[in-house]
Amino acid sequence: MQTRVAVMAVIVEDDDAAEKLNAVLHHYGEHIIGRMGIPYRARGINIISIAIDAPQDEISSLAGKLGNNHGISVKSQMRADTVSLIDKLAREHRLKKKEYLALLENASVEEHVHAATLADKERRRIYGTEVFIRGLIEVGNICRNNCYYCGIRASNGKCVRYTLTDKQILACCREGHEIGFRSFVLQGGEGAFPVERVIRIVSEIRGEFPDCAITLSLGEYERDEYEKMFNAGANRYLLRHETADEKHYGLLHPGEMSYKHRVQCLESLREVGFTVGCGFMVGSPFQTLENISSDLKFIEEFSPEMCGIGPFIPQKDTPFGGFRAGSADLTCFLLSLIRLIKPNILLPATTALGSIEPDGRLKGILAGANVVMPNLSPVEVRSKYILYDNKLSTGSESAQNLEALKRSLASIGFSVAESRGDIKTSDGKN
Repeated sequence: MQTRVAVMAVIVEDDDAAEKLNAVLHHYGEHIIGRMGIPYRARGINIISIAIDAPQDEISSLAGKLGNNHGISVKSQMRADTVSLIDKLAREHRLKKKEYLALLENASVEEHVHAATLADKERRRIYGTEVFIRGLIEVGNICRNNCYYCGIRASNGKCVRYTLTDKQILACCREGHEIGFRSFVLQGGEGAFPVERVIRIVSEIRGEFPDCAITLSLGEYERDEYEKMFNAGANRYLLRHETADEKHYGLLHPGEMSYKHRVQCLESLREVGFTVGCGFMVGSPFQTLENISSDLKFIEEFSPEMCGIGPFIPQKDTPFGGFRAGSADLTCFLLSLIRLIKPNILLPATTALGSIEPDGRLKGILAGANVVMPNLSPVEVRSKYILYDNKLSTGSESAQNLEALKRSLASIGFSVAESRGDIKTSDGKN
């Protein structure tokens, strides 16, 4: 993740707070370039200037930890500007790319909270306090691609491969339907399922469960193939664009994978009639804040009905296995911004968010998300779908533990919706 140089002004009004200040600064010592203190005896305060070179989320975290101590206040000349930009986004649902970048570069914990508050207001206006559930079925981990970040990439010889049978997939749907799911997501590696098989499976699910929504997340196909899937009964398609910067896309994927084709697939899905979802990783290798500002502009302009984002988490058997994971805090801030860009969007709190932080999914909901996707896959294959390390699969993110999920959501004032969870209009109508 890109770092930036920042200067932070800290005012210490209580001498007893000095020990707490020093403890916090010691914790962030690797990022601090230097500091200078000026005692101002006339007012009984100490003014400390801190120079720091760190990722933006670390800068925000430092500011938040300092400001949470009694007797310590943190001043930023950019705060008023960032607040006004967040307010503008809430009103107009769009910003210039440079304004998105300014938000990402300068927003502190306080601005993150402000954005989350506005995002929550918009989500409640349209969807109330209901959270939609999708039963995730990981249909197979065979993949023709070699994305550098993904554990099921074709060249990963340590990945134990599997493909669910039609019978197994239908059994997952039956179990989910009995539990209370009215929306299923079929996710798998690209190229493992020929279009004819996708059509057959979708037709079987549609025939047995006419009251349910079917989402596919199976990668790139041609337009006519997407049309056949749609005509067979699929409703939604999730295809992450991964990054809206073509150069950055090339750093994450081998040369035979095309950014232009990925975007064309998204356009084709929309033309066919799918409810379309895109998305990207937060903190992926070589990603800059400018890259993320491009992602936000892409979401604004493409205006998807769904958007899936989550922190990058390395997988040890990939070329990016040694890279640092993305930030849960930045992910949640971006969820808030995406909600403000498109207030009626279907926005998941992803398993990756819950994998990187114990209460990550709840934080995502509080930041503006309104979808969770508990795992309906057969228990024996869940550990084989290794997109990243330490992926959760048997706790409240498991479909079989739906009651635990309900209790968890209830603890923050939300409930599980019993519907299939279709997108609503901006005025809250279906």
